[in-house]
This record gives sequence, structure tokens and C-alpha cells, in this order.
Amino acid sequence: MAGMELTFDEKDFIVSKTDLSGKIIYGNEVFIEMSGFSESELLGQPHNILRHPEMPASVFKFLWEKIKNKEEVFAYVINKTKQDNYYWVMAHITPSMNDQNELIAYHSVRRKPSPAILEQIKPIYRSLLEAEKRGGIRAGIETLTHFLNQRKVSYDEFILSL
Repeated sequence: MAGMELTFDEKDFIVSKTDLSGKIIYGNEVFIEMSGFSESELLGQPHNILRHPEMPASVFKFLWEKIKNKEEVFAYVINKTKQDNYYWVMAHITPSMNDQNELIAYHSVRRKPSPAILEQIKPIYRSLLEAEKRGGIRAGIETLTHFLNQRKVSYDEFILSL
């Protein structure tokens, strides 16, 4: 993996908020610092400005489907920085609603993941990436579904069991 792995303190939270199209509308100090961008460089940009090429697209497709359906989701995510370094997070992404229960934004709070859990996630993500190289996002989703079906768990059950 290119670049240097960055970490952040276990007590820190990385927080960001995006509009419905995925453009960043808020980022806390830790988010800005970890990204390597300035606040003005981040605001208004698509959140995928931080998308690391080794993060499976199939996982993002799954995440977006859940949050667009007004469901919260937990996921392990690898992000890249402006300087092409990278960092892992355990993300909790929630939909933000208005008083009429209409979806208005997405809110994400990320914590530092356990190295032991990442050792379980990394080979799964490698297999998803390999499937995506062969057959696109659909193949990645099929690989993820097969993995979960073998274990007789839902995605949420698997992630929360780690």
C-alpha cells in the first residue's frame, strides 16, 4: 500500500456531515487534520475526495443503499489523505432528518479501529477488490453476500460481532 499509515488517538472522534449528494458540509478539527486538506479545500467537495483505491466500491454501494433508506450503518473504512497517506476508521453513519422525517443530510462519526479487527477486515476487503477487478461492483457484492451467508449472519451482525 502506497503512502504512510496515519493513526489518531482512541479518544478522538472524526466527525463529518454531507448533503444528500455526498458533498461535505461540515468537518470537525480531527477530520480536517487527518485529511491533510484545509477546511476550505474540503467544504463543498464530494466526500469521496478521501476515497482510498483499496476501499471496495461494493462496500460503499451497500452503505449508500442503507443510509439512503434512512438506516444507520457501521463500517470499517480506509481513507486517503491529500498527501496520499491513509488511515483506517470504524464509521457510524446516520441519516439526518428534518421535522417531517425527510432525509436532509448524512452524519458520520468515526473512531480508531482495533488493530486486531483490522486484521480480520483486510483480507475480506482484498477478496472484494479482487472480485471487483474481475466483475465490477456486482461481483464484489456477490462475494460479500456469499461471505455473510456462509456465516449465517447479516452485514450488521458481522460488523458488530467484531
